[in-house]
Amino acid sequence: MKALFTTLGIIFIVLQYKLWLGEDSVRALNMLEEDLAAQRAVNEELAARNDELEVEVLDLKNGLEAVEERARSELGMIGEDETFFLIVE
Repeated sequence: MKALFTTLGIIFIVLQYKLWLGEDSVRALNMLEEDLAAQRAVNEELAARNDELEVEVLDLKNGLEAVEERARSELGMIGEDETFFLIVE
């Protein structure tokens, strides 16, 4: 009987070790859940950025105002009937 309890105790200890510290353990599950939460946060940020870019692309495809605004701010475009003033401090 003592050998049976010893064997069962050893099996219990081995199973507890695998449950808490093994490769497919509770600890590994918790780490995967943390990684999943971090990845979901990154995905939400990227989805928001993609939505903004989609709106900008549609605006650039449909209207000339957005193209003109971008050309003015990034390329320094000046219209034919406009005068350019450079203010130096």
